[in-house]
Amino acid sequence: MSTTVSQIDQVKTTPWAGGREPFSVEYGKMMMWFFLLSDAFTFSSLLIAYGALRFSADVWPSAELVFQSVPGMIDHGAPLVFVGIMTFILIMSSVTMVLAVEAGHRNAKKEVSWWMIATVIGGFMFLGCQALEWAHLHHEGFWWGSVPKELDHFFKEGAVSATYTQQFANLFFTITGFHGFHVFSGVIINIVILINVLAGTYERRGSYLMVEKVGLYWHFVDLVWVFVFTFFYLV
Repeated sequence: MSTTVSQIDQVKTTPWAGGREPFSVEYGKMMMWFFLLSDAFTFSSLLIAYGALRFSADVWPSAELVFQSVPGMIDHGAPLVFVGIMTFILIMSSVTMVLAVEAGHRNAKKEVSWWMIATVIGGFMFLGCQALEWAHLHHEGFWWGSVPKELDHFFKEGAVSATYTQQFANLFFTITGFHGFHVFSGVIINIVILINVLAGTYERRGSYLMVEKVGLYWHFVDLVWVFVFTFFYLV
């Protein structure tokens, strides 16, 4: 098998190519890092806004009381179980992506294909779980601009606030929706890369660097979910 790296994946060495200086990183990979940095600012702004509202409020809906169902199986009494399953699925999809990248370094086309398929399945499973959670919350009365009429069982303290509950709902659907859009985009990109892998595109190039690039994006999406999970479900 040829190990010749095509021009598109070579680290550029010309003065203006940005390949060797300052980090000896291939141009496309560096651009991906720049994109992820800008995206991190966006997510940080949203989570900081949530944190500012959350900790300035006198009362706030309790995550243990809001998220205590397993849609389709358990209506109440299983706090954070379903989101724990969602988180496990997304983390495992990150593991399969790591294995795909590692297989790419060995030019093992079949292994890259299988691990990419597993990653895509994990992404779809996470999105399906998120859709079920949204549907359940909407059925209970949570949505942008609306909250359930009876709020007592969503608060641990005696005081209840419809205003803070609405802020919670608005930010929850906005931030998790924004993250879900990133997951969906990542799944579509992974499918495109998988098609190229199956077609032998990267095998002919002699490099699976594109798999590594999309892997960076996928790991970023998983890392962001850790912060979303912490802010909404644990704090």
